[in-house]
This record gives sequence, structure tokens and C-alpha cells, in this order.
Amino acid sequence: MKAFRGEPSIFASARPEDKRAELEVKNLTLKFGGITALNKINFSVNTGELVAIIGPNGAGKTSLLNCITGYYKPQEGQIFFNDKEITNLPTHHLTKIGIGRTYQNIELFPGMTVLSNMMLARHIHCSYNVGKASVFTKSVKDEEVRHREVLEELIDFLEMQSLRKKLVGSLPYGMRKRVELGRALALEPKLLVLDEPFAGMTLEEKEDMVRFLLELNEAWNQTMILVEHDMSVVMSISKRIMVLDFGVKLAEGSPDFIQNHPQVIKAYLGDTSTID
Repeated sequence: MKAFRGEPSIFASARPEDKRAELEVKNLTLKFGGITALNKINFSVNTGELVAIIGPNGAGKTSLLNCITGYYKPQEGQIFFNDKEITNLPTHHLTKIGIGRTYQNIELFPGMTVLSNMMLARHIHCSYNVGKASVFTKSVKDEEVRHREVLEELIDFLEMQSLRKKLVGSLPYGMRKRVELGRALALEPKLLVLDEPFAGMTLEEKEDMVRFLLELNEAWNQTMILVEHDMSVVMSISKRIMVLDFGVKLAEGSPDFIQNHPQVIKAYLGDTSTID
């Protein structure tokens, strides 16, 4: 995408205060009946970081993401975003203050086009009402142009130019994952939460997604939390990694630290000699 590779960008040109994404999780505990999914989790993310959360199935990774994005309400603990407590805020409010997300299972509308799916995410940036939209006033037209500029920039960046008018249901699985990333980015999130974005992808599709995420993080200064099982990807793109095991924080640190941590190796990684 030209704008992300040297030319002015709608996204990369955002003011620093508009990109601020300071997340802090304090003593978070989540229970489902007698099962403790998360036990006194302390975790933070700083602006511009790409932080990965790893662990075996059932470790509590998605539960933590669901708490951060408002789908689950913890019994104990607090979550702060940019110095404001968001622990019990509804999901739609969290989206408006700058937390966007993709899902482990694709949540797109298969009977709609790529462009229409992505346009849905722009609703939080719409200032006009139904009345103005029905008569399509000049202010509405001007705003629509702005929304389309944002979407076209994202479509170019994600290399989906030929797919903009195709139905999402007709696309291969890996490309649908790319569309979901585009829709999340169309929210213009300060914090982007990614739940297994590489799941089900071919090697080539994974390489493309790695390239997109790295450029977003490095050129756009996009703050991200990533849950992923592919350790070669996690170790190559993460700045910091937190490991969960049965709802407990096992370790946290740089990829090198995690890769050589005895408890992490025993609980999850196994032989790390083959990880690049």
C-alpha cells in the first residue's frame, strides 16, 4: 500500500495522543461456577507494543481477551485503558474508546461484499442520523467520501484490490481472515486485539499476515495483543510474551527469555531447538 510505504497515510499520520494505548490488568479473576478460568492475573501493554499471550488449550487466553474487550465480566480485579477503568463497560463502549478485535472463529457476513463488511466498522465514526442519510445531504456525502478513503487505503494495504466487490462467503478461509483484520482496522483502534489470526492459514497466507502485522506495528505504531499457537510466528514478531497455564500467569518476558524458561518449556513449549 503506497501510503504505508513512504507516502502520507490517513492512519500513520494520526497524532500521538490519538494512538495512545496503555492497558493495565490488575489481579483479574474470572470464574465459571467452580472453575477458575483466570486467577489474579496482572498484565500490561504499552503504546506501540506487540505483545503475545500463549499457553496450552484451556489456559485462559481467550477468556482474558474476552475480559479486556467486555464480553466477560470478572469477579475480581480491574482493567484500565489510558488511565480510565473499563472493567465493567459494555463492549460497544470499549469499541468507541479505541479497542478493536478479531475473533478465533471468523465473525463476518458471508452474504455481503468485502467492502460492505468493512464499511460496517465505520458506524462508530458516523456523525449523521437516519434523516440526513435518507436525503443524502452534502455533509453526508463528504463524510461518506472520508469513510471510503479509509477503506480504500486499508484495501490497498491488505492487497485486496480485486476482492472489494466479492462476497465474503466466496473467499478462501485465509483471505476471510484478512478481511476480518481489515474490518477491525477500519474501526481505527488504538489497541488491536487479535485472537488466533493465523489459525487455518497456509504457509503463504501466514507470511502475508506476518508482513501486515509487522508493518502496522512498526510504521503505524499500532499497539497489539496477539493470542496465537504458532510459536515460530510468536517468537519472530512479538516484543514481549506472557504465558498462561490453567488460568495462572506462568511467565512474562522477551521471546528469548520465554523460549528458555524451564517452567514454560515443561508446561507448553517442549523442545525449543526447532523454533527459529
